[in-house]
Amino acid sequence: MANPRLSGATSRGGAAMRSSSFRLLALAITASAVVFFFSLTFIFTSSTGDSSDLDTLGFNSGSFGLGSTRRSVLALKSDPLKPRLDQIRKQAEDHRTLALAYASYARKLKLENAKLVRIFADLSRNYSDLLTKPSYRALFESDGISIDESVLRQFEKEVKERIKVTRQVIAEAKESFDNQLKIQKLKDTIFQVNEQLTKAKKQGAFSSLIAAKSIPKSLHCVAMRLMEERIAHPEKYTDEGKPTPPELEDPSLYHYAIFSDNVIAASVVVNSAVKNANEPWKHVFHVVTDKMNLGAMQVMFKLKEYNGARVEVKAVEDYKFLNSSYVPVLKQLENAKLQQFYFENKLENATKDTTNMKFRNPKYLSILNHLRFYLPEMYPKLNRILFLDDDIVVQKDLTGLWKIDMDGKVNGAVETCFGSFHRYAQYMNFSHPLIKEKFNPNACAWAYGMNFFDLDAWRRVNCTADYHYWQNLVSDDFLIFCSEQFLPRILTF
Repeated sequence: MANPRLSGATSRGGAAMRSSSFRLLALAITASAVVFFFSLTFIFTSSTGDSSDLDTLGFNSGSFGLGSTRRSVLALKSDPLKPRLDQIRKQAEDHRTLALAYASYARKLKLENAKLVRIFADLSRNYSDLLTKPSYRALFESDGISIDESVLRQFEKEVKERIKVTRQVIAEAKESFDNQLKIQKLKDTIFQVNEQLTKAKKQGAFSSLIAAKSIPKSLHCVAMRLMEERIAHPEKYTDEGKPTPPELEDPSLYHYAIFSDNVIAASVVVNSAVKNANEPWKHVFHVVTDKMNLGAMQVMFKLKEYNGARVEVKAVEDYKFLNSSYVPVLKQLENAKLQQFYFENKLENATKDTTNMKFRNPKYLSILNHLRFYLPEMYPKLNRILFLDDDIVVQKDLTGLWKIDMDGKVNGAVETCFGSFHRYAQYMNFSHPLIKEKFNPNACAWAYGMNFFDLDAWRRVNCTADYHYWQNLVSDDFLIFCSEQFLPRILTF
């Protein structure tokens, strides 16, 4: 039987031996680690001469992987020069961009004949040159280990000098930018107000044209109703086969010429003239219209008595000499450009002068607007005639016009000059040598709606030939604010 005391002693002795062995093992491991650490330190701090000696003996560090190990270990260390370099470079880039932005803005505002544009462009170019300088470019291309601190200081110094100059120039130019910005805002405001004014003028001119052409609803179909009467009773209203009344060619009477395709308007002119005439039986009205409105016109003026006044109604087609071989405007009416000007509803064809919007009215393409230049040929037996447009309302007796001494002049008209209003300079291009030579830009234009013509004087000077001359020469080069069909009318007389 074993002794219990002996067994306990044996087990305690074994445990003490095992703990001693563990302590010795731990000390051995610690000593080995210390020796390894000092060995590495010795290798990494070896001198250049030793390396070259090893290279001579054929033991280069690369063969043992020592160089790569050195680079990888040192790369783990943070270099304080690298962040500093990045910060300086960023400041240079930011101020270069700032100088470019100011140069672009100065170019837009056109400051001081582009002086500031050149200054800011030079500043931006200086930054670019500095960043691309070979000695400084090497800093940016390095791996952060071989940064030369002296080169970095020089780079920092030059960057700060340029930043100082840039901020100084911006501070000095700020007042110019502020003033120019205010001027630009004022110009924009003026432009916007002018646009609104032009728009309002166009709307006003258009509204006035609509108002001038508007008629009561009850009269909308008056021409159609008159034509219906003409068809129902043709024998009552036709003049075919009847002799021409002698009053129509009597030069001792007061003769009027009215050329219109508007039945109501022509009727208003005749009625107002007869109503205010002291001796209406001495007045003769020559109304010329187109073929389409001839029937309605005949019925209108035969339905009513005009206190003895005579009214002759004819169609323009009744005057056979009015053809394209003789009348230039008839040939020009076939011009595609002219048709585009009057009929195409495009923005680029819109008139720029709102006060002359009426001249784009297609009615100016009608031969009725040019008949006045053929009055001596249309009425060969008359000496004088008063032309009235169809928008005229007569308010007094007009026989006094026939007592005026025309002194050999062809056209008697009312001048419409009020300051610079309706001067020749508004209607003609005086940069053209022919216009400049023959006309005075300050001469007054004349009212076109009422003209008293001495037909004998007209025949002597042959105004119709002058009209043909100018009508053949008319072109865009001659025109400023009026239609192509309006300018020759001014120039003829």
